Amino acid sequence: MPMMASFNDSIRPILDAVDQLRSLMVMKEGIQLPTIVVVGDQSSGKSSVLESLASISLPRGQGICTRVPLIMRLQHNTSLIPEIFLEFDGKIIQTDEANVADAINIATEEIAGGGKGISDAPLTLVVKKNGLPDLTMVDLPGITRVPVHGQPDNIYEQIAAIVMQYIQPEESIILNVLPASVDFTTCESIRMSRQVDKTGQRTLAVVTKADKAPEGLLEKVTADDVNIGLGYVCVRNRIGDESYENARMEEANLFATHPLLSRIDKSIVGIPVLAKKLMHIQATIMAKCWPDIVGKINEKLNGNVEELNRMPKAMSSVAEFLTAFMQVIGSAKESLRKILVRGEYDEYRDDRNMHCVARVAEMFNQYSADLLNCPESDHTRNFLMDEIRVLEEAKAIELPNFLPRLAFLSLLQRKVEGVSHLLFGFVEKVWAYFENVVLSVSMHHTENYPQVLFTTKRACQKLMVKIREQSIDWVSEIVQMEKLTDYTSHPEYLNEWNMLMSHRQAFIDHVQKNESSKMKIEGFGEVEIGNLREYQPLLSSAFDLKMRMTAYWKIVLRRLVDCMALHLQLSIRNLVDKELEKETITGLMGTNGGKLEMMLEEAPSVVAKRSRLNASIELLREARDVLSNIMDKVYA
Repeated sequence: MPMMASFNDSIRPILDAVDQLRSLMVMKEGIQLPTIVVVGDQSSGKSSVLESLASISLPRGQGICTRVPLIMRLQHNTSLIPEIFLEFDGKIIQTDEANVADAINIATEEIAGGGKGISDAPLTLVVKKNGLPDLTMVDLPGITRVPVHGQPDNIYEQIAAIVMQYIQPEESIILNVLPASVDFTTCESIRMSRQVDKTGQRTLAVVTKADKAPEGLLEKVTADDVNIGLGYVCVRNRIGDESYENARMEEANLFATHPLLSRIDKSIVGIPVLAKKLMHIQATIMAKCWPDIVGKINEKLNGNVEELNRMPKAMSSVAEFLTAFMQVIGSAKESLRKILVRGEYDEYRDDRNMHCVARVAEMFNQYSADLLNCPESDHTRNFLMDEIRVLEEAKAIELPNFLPRLAFLSLLQRKVEGVSHLLFGFVEKVWAYFENVVLSVSMHHTENYPQVLFTTKRACQKLMVKIREQSIDWVSEIVQMEKLTDYTSHPEYLNEWNMLMSHRQAFIDHVQKNESSKMKIEGFGEVEIGNLREYQPLLSSAFDLKMRMTAYWKIVLRRLVDCMALHLQLSIRNLVDKELEKETITGLMGTNGGKLEMMLEEAPSVVAKRSRLNASIELLREARDVLSNIMDKVYA
């Protein structure tokens, strides 16, 4: 009698599809497949369990028998003649029941090399045989902590890495093989599975060698100290040269008649029960994961196609290159226009440093505040003393009550010189920021063209140096103009001066009365006057000079701020609309003596990326075709 009837007709095609997808290595594309993963400590009886399910002999021996992930695809076949073959490295090796163990050993040596080392490259064993359960499982190397002769010192770490790779995905079902003779809580395979499946909802335990250690087994599987969510199945290993049919009969007799083992519920004993459980679990996980698999393959395929379409096409002529080059420069200019001129940040939503209009506004506000708060703008500091000293040095044999213009210019020049470092510092700071932004955007748009990238970077750096020097020259000119002469047509100057001068007589009277050392002047603030009494002959002229400078300094500061804002905006627009393209084209034509054919070479990283995307798209399209064919069968 067959151990198990074949999978029903609706699930069998899906299992075939998943096996085909596994052969296509879609897991390398980040698409996880539902998998029954067989794990266990070394000598736990894994091979015996798999032999019993497959009704074939697997490699035996001391130490690690399974040195590569062995994907076992078991299929019920109506033919009485078994069909057995191996798949690896694109090859198919036919074999038979008598030679399958040797064939696996030979294939393993080809994959993992001679000796006792392991590899994570999989080997697929397909067994089509009458009466087999329809199952696909991955058998992993047995876990060992102590390397034996011929094994690398880090054999445990290598095996652990392979085990974790397979049991980590939520789509994996963990078939944990535990010998009845050990304390389950000490098994390394249990420790590993609990790391990724703490509640045990993905773990099924197979307890082997029940006949060798029957004492306390019932208590172990009912107490469930290790959280096995999918339950336990206790089995008897095949002994010696027993046939598989005799082994099943002996197993059934053992659990029916043994005084201790017969007390275990019949629903959790025997290889046939294990096969049924595995098929039921497999059907459940397939049904649950299938829609996600279909969706992820289509999503990944569409994403790769879009990414490939966004990449620049490989160019074979100078005309194609120039067309692409102008498109790249145009794209870079538009990105810069958005972030530097229009304040649109959709390309850099999460990068605040690229929100340029906002960042420059912050820098500009700080520049304006620095001008307003600098010592030169504090008119109450050393009140009238600078004016008195200048007037003392401007004395001449002339009519009294005339304010010497040279005195005013001397004070003005000193103030302008005092704030000039703020102008130069701001220009240096803002153009350093602009340079980083322009380089970042330009590099982003030319990263797929190595020669263009180098040329563009050099052109941008050269252009930014030139524009920064132009701005510094402009600031120098503004400073010189403000120092050269005093002029404004703005009525605010006279209005402000008249308002301040209206307090002159009250100020002089207060100083003469010697009532206090401080005085508050409306529209000006509190000032120290105690030290001014000795300069009474100059107080009227000094007060006038101070108020003229106070009124005029507001005009000067406003001019320094307003002109700087207009200069920056004009410079940025010229940079984006004219200078960038001009400088880049000039740099391009000067590269390699104008031999543009040398520009057609793509960066190795671009070639590799295009190759990777094309290979991925081809694989995913093939996977999609597999899905389409299977869906036609399922819903036919």
